[in-house]
Amino acid sequence: MQIAMIGLGRMGMNMVRRLLKGNHQVIAYNRSPNKTDEIVKQGAIGAYSLPELVEKLSPPRVVWLMLPAGPAIDDHLDQLKDLLSAEDILIDGGNTYYKDDIRRAEMLAKKGIQFLDAGVSGGIWGLEVGYCLMIGGDKKIYEYLEPIFKTLAPEHGYLYCGATGAGHFVKMVHNGIEYGMMQAYGEGFHILEASPYADSLHYAEVAHLWNQGSVIRSWLLELAEAAFKKDPKLSGIRGYVEDSGEGRWTVQQAVETGVSAPVISLSLFSRFRSREEESYSDKVIAALRREFGGHAVVEVEKK
Repeated sequence: MQIAMIGLGRMGMNMVRRLLKGNHQVIAYNRSPNKTDEIVKQGAIGAYSLPELVEKLSPPRVVWLMLPAGPAIDDHLDQLKDLLSAEDILIDGGNTYYKDDIRRAEMLAKKGIQFLDAGVSGGIWGLEVGYCLMIGGDKKIYEYLEPIFKTLAPEHGYLYCGATGAGHFVKMVHNGIEYGMMQAYGEGFHILEASPYADSLHYAEVAHLWNQGSVIRSWLLELAEAAFKKDPKLSGIRGYVEDSGEGRWTVQQAVETGVSAPVISLSLFSRFRSREEESYSDKVIAALRREFGGHAVVEVEKK
C-alpha cells in the first residue's frame, strides 16, 4: 500500500523502515529535513512540506502521524484538513489522550475525512520484533488498512479495539500497567541493594535468573539484565523518572469510573517523588525506560 508518515522520531523512523521492508510505498515528512533526507536514502519518497506530501499521495490518501501528544497534532490536523479530501484517512499513532481522539474525529468528519487512533507499543525494538498495535475507529477503515498493520506488527500483534478512542484508551491502560510493573522491579532491586548481600550479588545475573521459568519473568527483566551489564550498579545515571502522560490519564480514568487502582496510582506518584530525591529503585526504572524506549536519562555529572 501507499502511506505517508509524518514524524520521523525514534518510533516513526523505524516504522517507515519496517514498512519499506514490507514493500509498501512510504512518503516521509519531518519538520527537520535532515531526517527526511536520511530515510529517502533507504527507499522512502521525501516530502518537505505538507502540501507536497498530500500531492504525492493517490486517493484515498492515507496519512499516519507519529507526533507528540497535544498541540503538535492539532497544528498538523488543522493544516491537513484543508489539504485532504473526503474519504482520505488520517491515523494518529502517538500517545494521545482518547478524549482528544473523539474531538478530532468529529472535526475531521465534517470534511468527510476518516480517522483512526492507533496505540503503538514497542519502543526502539519495534523495527526488529514488530509493534503492538491497538486500534480504534471505523472497523471498515481498519480492515482496509490491515496490510499496513500486518507489516508493522508481529504475528497476532494488532487488534481492533472498538469505536474512536478505543485504541488509545487500551494503550493508556497498557502504559499504566507498565508503570506498576517497572515500579515493582525497581523496588525489588532497591531491597537487594540495601541488603547485607548487595556486595555478593550481580544484578544482571539475578535478572537473568528470574527469567528462567520464574513467575516474574518478562521482557522488562531482559532489559534490566542488559542495563545492569552496561552499568552494574547504575552509577552513571540519576534516579530521575519522567512520565509521558498515560499514567496520569489512567489514574484520572480510575477516579472518574470509581475503580481502585492503588498500584498504578502509587507508581505515578513515585515518579513525581523521584524528581525531588533519589533512590535506587528510581535508577532501575530510569534504566528500563532507556532500554525499551530510548528515553533520555539524567546522567551523573563526572568530576
